[in-house]
Amino acid sequence: MSKIEEKVEAIINDKLLKQHNVELVDVEYVKERDWYLRVFIDKPGGIGLDDCQKFSEALGKILDSSDDIINGAYILEVSSPGLDRLLKKERDFIRERGKKVDVTFYAPFNGEKMITGLLKEYDGKFLTLDEIDPIPFDKIASVRLHIEF
Repeated sequence: MSKIEEKVEAIINDKLLKQHNVELVDVEYVKERDWYLRVFIDKPGGIGLDDCQKFSEALGKILDSSDDIINGAYILEVSSPGLDRLLKKERDFIRERGKKVDVTFYAPFNGEKMITGLLKEYDGKFLTLDEIDPIPFDKIASVRLHIEF
């Protein structure tokens, strides 16, 4: 996590979460064509467009009033993590235990580039899915909630 992401996460945790009754899912500060600050929020029952707009306006005011957080131009995006949300933090794995996930590997693992299974356990070093031996977490590129079509 970059210093900017850490600063923005601290501001959100300190000043905005309780006020807006949301959970912070993730913060990304990435360079694409332009710099983007992406904030993903959620709440029980799901997040709506109005929630994102109000949160974005509140966060934007705080960021605009302080020059020591982000120097230069950036685009602020606030959104839901989506149905196929990325699981990154320990709390994500705890919350989603028992749900079906898609696990993608950096390189084929046991002959597979991706597997789907029920999330059973995550201990920081290994991810355990149903009927599959524990997977070393350093072999995993991403874990997302599985969507049934």
